[in-house]
Amino acid sequence: MPKKPKKTSKKSGYKKLFIALKIVGIALSVFLFLFAFAFIYFAKDLPRPEKFTEVPFPMPTRIYDRTGKVLLYEVYGEERRELVKIADISPNLINAVIAAEDANFYKHFGIDIKALLRATINNIKKRRFAEGASTITQQLIRTTFLTRDKTPTRKIREIILTLELERRYPKEQILEWYLNQVPLGPNIYGVQTASKTYFGKDAKDLTIPEAAIIAALIRAPSYLYPYGNHLNELLERKDYVIDRMVEVGYISQQDAQKYKEEKIVFQERKQNILAPHFTLMVLDYITQKYGEEFLQTKGLKVITTLDYDLQKYIEDVVKEDSERLKMYNAHNVSVVVINPKDGSIEALLGSKDYFGEKYPPDCQEGLNCAFDPKVNVATFGFGRQTGSAIKPLYYVLAFEKGLSPESEIWDIPTEFNPNCHFLGIEIKDKYGLDCYHPQNFDGRFRGKITIRSALGQSLNIPSTKLFYLVGYQDFYNFAKKAGITTIPKNISNAGLSVALGSLEVKLIDLVAAYSVFAANGTKTTPYFIKEIKDINGDIIEKTNISKRKIISEDSVKLLNSVLSDNNARAPVFGLNSALYFKDYPVAAKTGTTQNFEDAWAMMYTPTSVLGVWVGNNNHEKMAKKAGVFYAGNIAHKIMEKLLETRKPEPFDFNVKSQKRVIKIPEDNPHTILYYVSKNNFNETPENPKNDPQFKNWEESLRFWLNQKKF
Repeated sequence: MPKKPKKTSKKSGYKKLFIALKIVGIALSVFLFLFAFAFIYFAKDLPRPEKFTEVPFPMPTRIYDRTGKVLLYEVYGEERRELVKIADISPNLINAVIAAEDANFYKHFGIDIKALLRATINNIKKRRFAEGASTITQQLIRTTFLTRDKTPTRKIREIILTLELERRYPKEQILEWYLNQVPLGPNIYGVQTASKTYFGKDAKDLTIPEAAIIAALIRAPSYLYPYGNHLNELLERKDYVIDRMVEVGYISQQDAQKYKEEKIVFQERKQNILAPHFTLMVLDYITQKYGEEFLQTKGLKVITTLDYDLQKYIEDVVKEDSERLKMYNAHNVSVVVINPKDGSIEALLGSKDYFGEKYPPDCQEGLNCAFDPKVNVATFGFGRQTGSAIKPLYYVLAFEKGLSPESEIWDIPTEFNPNCHFLGIEIKDKYGLDCYHPQNFDGRFRGKITIRSALGQSLNIPSTKLFYLVGYQDFYNFAKKAGITTIPKNISNAGLSVALGSLEVKLIDLVAAYSVFAANGTKTTPYFIKEIKDINGDIIEKTNISKRKIISEDSVKLLNSVLSDNNARAPVFGLNSALYFKDYPVAAKTGTTQNFEDAWAMMYTPTSVLGVWVGNNNHEKMAKKAGVFYAGNIAHKIMEKLLETRKPEPFDFNVKSQKRVIKIPEDNPHTILYYVSKNNFNETPENPKNDPQFKNWEESLRFWLNQKKF
């Protein structure tokens, strides 16, 4: 018979339970002992309360020119702080800071468990560190006593010091220390200093929108600096703080909308900075790549590519010419100079005077000013329309595809919408689409003309025909390779007006693209920092020059020969225009937009490339003058300086390959579509009538020739 299982006695069960409880008790005792030991170990170093009022010696970040001798800007070089009692801080500011940074400040014991769990869940969901949960007390401990190293030891120390600080001191005292310690911009510590710097008033007198601005700066004080390049993002963060004040219960929804719409007026900046737009571009780069702590703690030495002597000269030239430009309602200027040999940005003027007064005086910065001094036009937004300054980017492709600059093309009235009358007498076609029949700047037509002359004189009609032959896609591909960052992939939606510069391009991008021409087809990525060293002199970043060939040398040499040909442009610009240099061949191209909102002058040699833009920030029209009138004088003076200070290096015009020369016969003339296949410029199309443009172009030519007979 099978044996019956033995019954477990109650005594045996109690014994096992006792052993388990004993193990748990021992483990808990060990944990409590270790926790107590850690607490005593880390808490023993908690500084006296007076320590919070002692200013630590900062390690400034210094930004220099390319020589390492001219100091452009010093970040935290002289820490500015004015201590203030909590009673002398506006409740508006206290509420804004608490709402934005630690809504449960008066409820938790230093660590906000609820916020910590919420942030952890959100970070797991988003699979990245998207949300933090540090309390005001934690932030105070971290920024005042601890390093930024993300180690377990530092985190333990932060938690224990936070708990002990909360145990020892009342909330109001902790908040007072925090508001006096928090960084709120370069060299700006504490809310009192920030209030005086940004608004010219004491912290006790701040309005709710002003308080929201200061609370917004806590998240990223250098990046959101009101006088930097991210004012719009600061204002967005300000609105977020106001929304948080509604959620926490400090203000009503109705009042919040009023505060959001209230205009923020910042006090004029009184800080010493050289080449402001260039230097702020460097600061922006460091902040985005390395984070705020590098600007605040690492004592960096940044050697840039800026030629300060050249920069100062450009500033003086622009200031000198600005009064003349004002008479023609042109209120702003931007300049960029790049060395095509290595891509270094040697000078950058974002506006004619960073410290100047906005114009008109009652305009709102960032919205409707003709002159908006703080905006860096060279890099801002999507750029500006280029007018004819874009033309070399597709003329060089025509040469690359096989055409010679000596090929002939017709400059005659032409309608480019195949569904509109060839004489260009209609506004819309039968489908309601715009007809398109561009004019030359002077309203004249030259008839048969070489491609060299067409580009030299910047004639719009033959240029549009050449762009059509080159094609949207090839133009897009090359423009992107050359450095144009704003060009949309679906550029064909803009129509053939693209050929005449209807798309917006940043000045810095256009100068980079022209650098390809100066370097015989080699693209070198522009850069503005040579190297960055830490406080110990160790290099943490050094620019490696990046080069690649993006178009053949022969095609670029042909383009350079055209753009430096003073005789080719003389019929329109004259023999002694601002584009001409007596003793040295300089390639040059200008641009004027259709509504006279933008004027450009581009110049280059094998050693220097420069671009000048003139116009108004708010797109207000200037007087009806050509681009060379506005930008040519400034560009000429800068190029003269470059020719004096750079070792002369002439263009190489020697071409090895053979290009096709189209000569239109007198006895049986046709348009270029008759002679050149869009698919292969070296071939004649079998049936040119299949091209949708052929009919209008040919009929325009017949009409033109018949008129000439009479």
